[in-house]
Amino acid sequence: MKDSRKEIISWSLYDWANSAFATTVMAAFFPIFFSQYWSYGADSAESTFFLGMGNSLASLLVAVMSPIIGAIADKGSYRKKLLILFAFLGAASTAGLFLVSMGMWPLAIILYVIANIGFASANTFYDSLLPTIASEKKVDFVSSLGYSLGYIGGGLLFLLNVLMFLMPQTFGLADEIMAVRLSFLMVGAWWIVFSVPLLLFVKEPEGQRMKLSTAMKEGFGDLKNTLKSLRKLKNTAFFLVAYWCYIDGVDTIIRMATDYGTALGFSASSLIVALLITQFVAFPAALIYNMFGKKIGVKRALLVAIAAYMIIACLGFFMTKESQFYALAVCIGLFQGGIQALSRSYFSRLIPEEESAQFYGFFNLLGKFAAIIGPLLLGIVTLITGQQKYGILSLIILFLAGFILLRKVDDSHIKDDIEKFREAKR
Repeated sequence: MKDSRKEIISWSLYDWANSAFATTVMAAFFPIFFSQYWSYGADSAESTFFLGMGNSLASLLVAVMSPIIGAIADKGSYRKKLLILFAFLGAASTAGLFLVSMGMWPLAIILYVIANIGFASANTFYDSLLPTIASEKKVDFVSSLGYSLGYIGGGLLFLLNVLMFLMPQTFGLADEIMAVRLSFLMVGAWWIVFSVPLLLFVKEPEGQRMKLSTAMKEGFGDLKNTLKSLRKLKNTAFFLVAYWCYIDGVDTIIRMATDYGTALGFSASSLIVALLITQFVAFPAALIYNMFGKKIGVKRALLVAIAAYMIIACLGFFMTKESQFYALAVCIGLFQGGIQALSRSYFSRLIPEEESAQFYGFFNLLGKFAAIIGPLLLGIVTLITGQQKYGILSLIILFLAGFILLRKVDDSHIKDDIEKFREAKR
């Protein structure tokens, strides 16, 4: 039965669980700790090269795997099992970073790559459970609730970890190094503990039960059929391309904001404060934006958010002071959760529910390929002009492309399109 309060809360808590990895590890401590501790005394060019290669390899593996393992999960009703498997893989690898000593940067990279694969792959199955636990009436709220809890959960643990780093003696720790190492252990434990409600209370969607080997065989065949029949879902395909464009711009701003702030001469503490501001503003904003989407329509709300990001890129162009950087962090927080949550829930309306894991595999494939064009565009424009502010301004191209393509999506006949898609696959 859909819209069970226990299932909705249990599902949403997984966002609370895994967002700690995105904030404490990916956004903050791993990049800093890698360069200043694990690769200390090593050839910095060599270690940085292998870190970049590791990140690229992880992204490529996840992008290629997502639709395939999604199809397998749909065929054999393995969504929940695979989610827990990859979540545990990610959490255990993150916790394992606690044991990595100074100078052991190859091991740090290996564990970080495995953690990234676990994080991204688990998200495919997590997202695919959304249309099975929430009705169309509640799907936007449930998606927003997940992102909202993710921002506050990840933000709270990150705040604690930052305080441990700034005041290690207050927490009975020897130094900043031990604070960071302990933070990795805490993220792994946090991830596992708050995944338990999903494991216990969210039901595996009903479907045909089969052996994993049979599910793999049929999953590959079904994926091939889906790709052949995808032309019947033109609006779904349009949305995926639009999503790729605008989420590429969003991810580029998220990933490059710290680098941009550093280039402007802002202190490391101000960058951390800005990240915390974004987290805690995004917590209520994701839920409020859901109400806004309910009032004007989800598609229109997404168009408003894309337009807002165009304005954010313009504001970034003129930014010169730390106070302006904080104001920009507030602006990003106001729309970041909304655009992510409503994109996820809007996509659930454009796909056949029985194949949600496979389709969310495509969704997350584009999510992994996002922030490829954006950083490249930003880098080229910066190189040509010699100023990063022109690179930030160039991201408007991605948002504009996403805005135009999203406007072309006609969701009024999507149910008929899905039926035609099902008929084409029979």
